[in-house]
Amino acid sequence: MCGIIGAASSRSVGEILIQGLQLMEYRGYDSAGIALNQEQQVLRLRALGKVSKLEDLMIENKPKATSGIAHTRWATHGAPSEENAHPHGSHDQVYIVHNGIIENHDEIRTQLKNEGYEINSQTDSELIAHLIHLYKKEDDNTLTALIKATKKLKGAYSIAVIDSNQKNKVFAARQKSPLLIGKGIEENFVASDPLAIINITQSFYLLEDGDFAEITKDDIKIFNHKNIPQKREKTLIEATATATTKGSYKHFMEKEIYEQPEAIGNTINGRLGDQDVLDNVFGIGSSEAFKEVKRIQFVACGTSLHAAKTARKWFEDIAGTPCYIDFASEYRYRNPLVENNTLFVAISQSGETADTLAALEYAKKEKYLGVVSICNVPTSTMARESDWKMFTNAGPEIGVASTKAFTTQLAALLILATSIAKSQNKNPEKRAVATQDLRNTPSLLQEAFELKQDIEQITENIANKNNALYLGRGMYFSIAQEGALKLKEISYIHAEAYPAGELKHGPLALVDEQIPIVALAPEDSLVEKLLSNLEEVKARGGTLYVFGNATSKIEIKKGKFINMPKCGNYNAPIIYTIPLQILAYEVACLRGTDLDQPRNLAKSVTVE
Repeated sequence: MCGIIGAASSRSVGEILIQGLQLMEYRGYDSAGIALNQEQQVLRLRALGKVSKLEDLMIENKPKATSGIAHTRWATHGAPSEENAHPHGSHDQVYIVHNGIIENHDEIRTQLKNEGYEINSQTDSELIAHLIHLYKKEDDNTLTALIKATKKLKGAYSIAVIDSNQKNKVFAARQKSPLLIGKGIEENFVASDPLAIINITQSFYLLEDGDFAEITKDDIKIFNHKNIPQKREKTLIEATATATTKGSYKHFMEKEIYEQPEAIGNTINGRLGDQDVLDNVFGIGSSEAFKEVKRIQFVACGTSLHAAKTARKWFEDIAGTPCYIDFASEYRYRNPLVENNTLFVAISQSGETADTLAALEYAKKEKYLGVVSICNVPTSTMARESDWKMFTNAGPEIGVASTKAFTTQLAALLILATSIAKSQNKNPEKRAVATQDLRNTPSLLQEAFELKQDIEQITENIANKNNALYLGRGMYFSIAQEGALKLKEISYIHAEAYPAGELKHGPLALVDEQIPIVALAPEDSLVEKLLSNLEEVKARGGTLYVFGNATSKIEIKKGKFINMPKCGNYNAPIIYTIPLQILAYEVACLRGTDLDQPRNLAKSVTVE
């Protein structure tokens, strides 16, 4: 989860490192720190809280150095504190920043104490610095010591290292945690995320598991664990400067909500024909392979899991394909039975979610037909490890609470369902309707934005509550789940979603005059049953906020009915997502929370 960055340059790197941390702060914001390899000594500065606190220390100290490392932390081992903040050092010589979890830290801690090392923090990361220092005693070579140290580590890590005796070098290592190298002009970088340095360079080398690197301002050397040089192809990653700024918006989340018409347009662009999806949009040979698909196994986490749950109906309806859905964190631990001709589909915004990657790694050893990934980052580990893939092309999503990633995932999943149906020559009429619905989605999203004023009228009534209940039926239950998750994430209101038909099996006990109830009432085959469920709420004095079509309007004495745009059968779940995002955003604004960086969370969950 943490963000790491290092730089070796012909210019002072302090400002570069701070700006890089700010651009990666969504990866964690419990603490921040920097170590700069100055002429006389390494200057280490650490601060509890956000990068702005560290920036204040930098202004006070005015350091100058041409190499250094920096870190923004999401706490795992050890509470958020200055002593647990990175960089960690050993004997004023070796300094490291680390993202990941070292599983055998107790064993290593005991070994180091026996060697006479004093451990100053509660973290597993500090141990890495001491291990490197220990092995430098055998051979005064920092790269060799780093390689030896990692042989002791069990778990996941990306590491950047500086050594006070090697003024103009940065060393790095990667194992099951994202890390890449950026190539500049008379400067080179290492970072967890290309966003950290995208405004400086668009040329990158993607490190693979087991890679080590030695970086100077003029050179990049990559090695394997046997210290044998490795070649990695240069990758160009393009992004505009505006992608990492809020522009005229108050928050990144707000910006990303209103970017969704463009984002969906980018997802579908080049993938739809006049009456159908195009062939092989998931990669060469995908259409031929999809002919054999008999069932689908989805794995995902959080918002991405809700996308899979929503899309299940499309796969059953258009492709006639049964689906299994698992939490990525649970999938491999249940020893799943894999039936013949099952397609494995992994979904992740970042493509670096540790649980999803672990599930994918497990799946590749099983008898799946193949692995498909749906993600937003072409350079991600998930994309590189998959047989076929679709990039949602949503652009950088910096707000921790996902918005445009979710709706573009839904669009990509609808394309996948239609692609499988086309490969198997099933339901051409439904495929044509789905294709047209996808084309219409960006304009319908714009219509949904016009509901903002209506939504603002109900936000105060929800913002002053501590609990909320969300209801939906069919595929709209998972949209309700996503709406409840958004409210929880950014407003800290306890919100739960239920299938409306389950109210009478327990949740109805929660209904009183105080709890707000948000319901989704599209004009579909289940609307009459949903309206009956809402009558149960009304009979108990519940306050209803219903999003639906005019034809499904019900009389609401307490609450409000908000009339939704008329949608197609296949794009309606995407459109119904929008008011729930706006509702969560506006409620959080009223409550004064930190919307882009909600407490205890991080954007890219790279630890198990």
